[in-house]
Amino acid sequence: MENDMSYTTTNRIIIDVETRPQKRPRQNRLRAKWLVITVIPGLLVGGVLFFGIFSRRKADASLRAVNAEMAVTSVSVVQPKRAAPAQEIILPGSIQPFISSPIYARTDGYLKKWYFDIGSHVTAGQLLATIQAPEVDEQLAQARSTLATAQANLKLAQITMDRYQGLLLKHAVAQQDVDNAVGTYSANRTIVDADMANVRHYEALVSYENVYAPFDGVISARNTDIGDLINAGSNTVPRTDLFHIEQTGMLRVYVNVPEDYWRGIKPGQTTADVVLTEFPGQKFPGKVVRTSEAINGTTRTLLTEIDLPNPDNILLSGSYAEVHLHVPGQTPTFLIPTNTLLFRSKHLQVGIVRNSKVAITSITPGHDFGDQIEVVAGLKADDQIVVNPPDSLVSGQEVKVVQVSLPGDSQ
Repeated sequence: MENDMSYTTTNRIIIDVETRPQKRPRQNRLRAKWLVITVIPGLLVGGVLFFGIFSRRKADASLRAVNAEMAVTSVSVVQPKRAAPAQEIILPGSIQPFISSPIYARTDGYLKKWYFDIGSHVTAGQLLATIQAPEVDEQLAQARSTLATAQANLKLAQITMDRYQGLLLKHAVAQQDVDNAVGTYSANRTIVDADMANVRHYEALVSYENVYAPFDGVISARNTDIGDLINAGSNTVPRTDLFHIEQTGMLRVYVNVPEDYWRGIKPGQTTADVVLTEFPGQKFPGKVVRTSEAINGTTRTLLTEIDLPNPDNILLSGSYAEVHLHVPGQTPTFLIPTNTLLFRSKHLQVGIVRNSKVAITSITPGHDFGDQIEVVAGLKADDQIVVNPPDSLVSGQEVKVVQVSLPGDSQ
């Protein structure tokens, strides 16, 4: 019995040992099959769900960011440009001679000869023409004869007076006779003085037969010729303009300065450059010497005179010129493009960006230069001004900034 039981137990152990290696591969296969059927699909489904949810949330976040970015208005900005301390204004000017004078005759007669024609440069005191006036010559001769007669009578009266005064000392004549002699001498003395004045008068008229240049200049007009009747002028007959002479070594340029700039016009200090189309690229320097010191009520301008040296006489009087006046600025100002302005009911305004938000600010305009405008108050040098602001722009609005520069600024 015991042997049989031992045998049976031994057989079971052998059978167990033999059967165990056979069950483990099967269990592994079952476990692997369970993993394939249950776990891996779950993981795949979970991964798909996670990826889908993450993608959707990411897309929603991106969409919200894009919408938020699109909701913010994008604007271009520009910084104000500080205006130059001295402004240059360009005005039309008229060039005139420093001295311009018509030469008239002072005596009647006929033109005997002229010595200079138009374009001739003459000096002061140079003979320009002679006038033949025989009537004046005869009147001078008559006045001299009358003077000679008066001088002879004066001499006789003086001799008589001296004789009577000598006889009076000897009590040979009465005092009345002496007084008569003295009176006759005084009367003749007065007649001589009058006749001498009359002679000087006719001598002056005769001297006017020679026409002289009153100053250094150029003959710009000759209005008579030999044989023309010259009239010195009367109440019924106009005077004859023999020549017209101009002094061109120094020229005067007249400009009408707008009222806005009159404070910067200072005689003796303000400089100017004169430009003529006949001399491209060339500037002729001048200086403001005087103003009318009164604003013209019709044109609202200040008449200003500029002295322009012309030593070589290359500039002609009567020419049209552009005058570049260098006017010092009165207060520091800025220049901004005109497309930054907001025209609203209150004041002229601009939009300034500070910390990505807009502040609508009123400004005080100065001079208008076309594409730019001067601002005398309301701006700072570091302000960022919105270019082409929309009508819907309001204070506090958040914006996205794009920096730009003024035209002409270096990049």
